[in-house]
Amino acid sequence: MKTFTKILATSAAVVALFITTNASAQTQKLGIGITAGIPTSDAYSVALGADLRYQFDIDKQLSIPVTAGYTHLSGKEIGNSGIDFPSYGYIPVKAGVKYFFNSTGAGVYGLAELGAGFGTKDGSGTSFVYSPAIGYAWSNGLDLGVKYEGLAQNSTSTGFFGLRLAYGFSL
Repeated sequence: MKTFTKILATSAAVVALFITTNASAQTQKLGIGITAGIPTSDAYSVALGADLRYQFDIDKQLSIPVTAGYTHLSGKEIGNSGIDFPSYGYIPVKAGVKYFFNSTGAGVYGLAELGAGFGTKDGSGTSFVYSPAIGYAWSNGLDLGVKYEGLAQNSTSTGFFGLRLAYGFSL
C-alpha cells in the first residue's frame, strides 16, 4: 500500500503544479477514459483499464498529457496445460506529448507517453511503460483513440493493443 500512496501523492503534486502554472493563452483539460484491449502475450486473454488524464495545452496543436489509472490483464490457461496464468494489475503513471494535425486543436492526433507501471500484487515490482497512440478528438470533449501499451521489466515484456474512449472537460 505504501507504493500506491506514493503514486497518488506524486500524481496529485504533478497535477497541482500544472494547474498553478496556468498562463492566460494556455488551457487545461481533465479527461476520464476507459480502455479495452487484446494482449500480445498468450498468458492473458483481455486488457481492461480506466484512467484520468490531465492535459496542459502549450498551444492549439501541442499538449503535454499526464495520465494515471489502473489496468488489469486477465490471466488464462496457456494451451491445454491445465495451468492458469495469474492475472496482472498495474497502475500506469505516464507523461508525454500530444500533437493535433489540425490547427483547431481537435481532429486527428498522435500521442506518445512514457512512464512507470506499478504492479498491484506484492513482489510484482515496477515496469517501464510506453504507449504510442493515434486518435480523434471532437470539440465537444469526446475522444476515441487506438493505442499500444507496452510494459518492460528486467528481461520480460508484454503489452496490449487497445481502444480508449474518453471524455474531456475544460478546466
